[in-house]
Amino acid sequence: MTAQAEEIDLTDWPVAILAGGLAKRLRPITGTNPKALVTVAGVPFIAHQLRLLHSAGLRRIIICAGYLGEMIEAEIGDGASFDLRIDYSFDGPRLLGTAGALKRALPLLGRRFFVLYGDSYLPIDYRKAALAFATDDKTGLMTVYRNQGRWDTSNVQFEEGQILCYDKKQSTQEMHHIDYGLGILRAESLASWPHHEPFDLADVYRRLLSENQLSGHEVTERFYEIGSREGLAELDAFLRHHPAFGPS
Repeated sequence: MTAQAEEIDLTDWPVAILAGGLAKRLRPITGTNPKALVTVAGVPFIAHQLRLLHSAGLRRIIICAGYLGEMIEAEIGDGASFDLRIDYSFDGPRLLGTAGALKRALPLLGRRFFVLYGDSYLPIDYRKAALAFATDDKTGLMTVYRNQGRWDTSNVQFEEGQILCYDKKQSTQEMHHIDYGLGILRAESLASWPHHEPFDLADVYRRLLSENQLSGHEVTERFYEIGSREGLAELDAFLRHHPAFGPS
């Protein structure tokens, strides 16, 4: 970690965890439980996420919940057992999508915040990402990983420290990186999007990129995810062989 990164205090940087999806690929495991509460290495997945974030120096969490979200709140509560402050933002009658949920949660998130997917386990240096965001001074930042199609389909063309193209639907031969799953956004990145309407975080990133307002921060640690049965088994094995982070 650089000296500059060490100086960044993450305790006042909120983190939005997007935990509102239906988790259809994990059915029937998620038929009566949200993905966040799927058991991984003996405890609910979200407990691993929260301990990792605590170990990174983060203390303020907003869980954007939808499908069976009340079960997450009942299990995790206000975060005191994790030495965290946790609040909840619920989609309401219909799912709002990843970015629609963020827009709904803006009163809790403030002027700038981290965002990560509710099925991602990302063991990286969060201070370095915050420093890159502060240094580049753009409206958004996407962390990227040189994936080369290994863990999932590469969807980012990243060259000389810049994101040149991002598309989750159409991969090209020039795309060797992937959206790692962690971003940083300013509140104004969502200003022009409609209230109470579903929209996707990927669309926000693409618009920011078209406006030259999206930074890229490359990380070297691979990501883990529980969005599929294969990913769930892989993370379970990884966590059983590595010590837990943060308060139990």
